[in-house]
Amino acid sequence: MSDQSQPNSTPFARIFLDHPASVHESYFQHMGFAMRFAFWLAVAAVAALIHAIIPVACEKTASTIIRRLYARIENRGAR
Repeated sequence: MSDQSQPNSTPFARIFLDHPASVHESYFQHMGFAMRFAFWLAVAAVAALIHAIIPVACEKTASTIIRRLYARIENRGAR
């Protein structure tokens, strides 16, 4: 998190708008992206937990999800 916000930025804008704007999204677009990201992280965590208990199950599920999420984050900067 950066403290390099706009000098005339209101506290509301600093909390809710500045970061989404920095990645060229509205507040709700950013919320949707973050919620989908959190969902897939949770799925990866459950797959990893299942794999920990039953090693033959979900062998590549968590790592595949993490790779895809990483690619999404990296491709966001290309906008």
